Amino acid sequence: MEWLQLLALAVIQGLTEFLPVSSSAHLILPAQLLGWQDQGLAFDVAVHIGTLMAVLWYYRSYVGRMTIGALQGVQTRQMNPDLKLALLLAWATLPAVIAGFLFKDMLEQHARSVAVITTTTLLFGALLWVADRRGSQRISLAAVGLGVATLIGLAQVLALIPGTSRSGITITAALLLGLHREDAANFSFLLSIPVILGAVVLMIAELASEAQIFSMLQLLVATMTSGVVAYLTIAFFIRLVNQLGMLPFVIYRLLLGLVLLVFFL
Repeated sequence: MEWLQLLALAVIQGLTEFLPVSSSAHLILPAQLLGWQDQGLAFDVAVHIGTLMAVLWYYRSYVGRMTIGALQGVQTRQMNPDLKLALLLAWATLPAVIAGFLFKDMLEQHARSVAVITTTTLLFGALLWVADRRGSQRISLAAVGLGVATLIGLAQVLALIPGTSRSGITITAALLLGLHREDAANFSFLLSIPVILGAVVLMIAELASEAQIFSMLQLLVATMTSGVVAYLTIAFFIRLVNQLGMLPFVIYRLLLGLVLLVFFL
């Protein structure tokens, strides 16, 4: 893999991991247009570690409070707001873990086509627009309960289908359930921490059986590039989400879906 290709894909991963626009759709375009080879598992591990580091650093205050809250909860045997949030995030992660275990092989066989990605890009882009227009924006992050977390977690299962966008579908569900835009984004991004961590662990477990095509320097650069871009993307999105709403991302998804429809189907 050339350095230009490596940097371009690392930037794409950093940008699209957290924006509600689908990373799988964006990784298809350069591969199809430029004939780039598959980046391989080691590259995927590197860029996912970068995005994991980015979200952990951006939400370090939340992570620190949840850690302290969990320790205090164990010591006092009493619930506290930070422990509650940590438990809700863990609970909301379970549906995707179970579904991924049950349907991983089927999805890899039948759901990775351009037709599927085009359909989900358009469909869930339109649904994001509906959620942003119809959401009541009356629930704060602190007010999220078991029912809301469960429904967001169930929605996250759909992100196993390429083109859906994990952040897109969880933000959509959160908006439909009444969360404020910024709180919907915060819950979605916090929920990405166990998801990305789990994905990294699984990919590392599979690395031994794959021939490596990268030097350690290339993997380090990919990690740092995706991490920096992901951090800046989160900061940009959180800062502007209340002002812009989801419409710019809805328009972008619909245009991207049309490009895929016209040129690849």
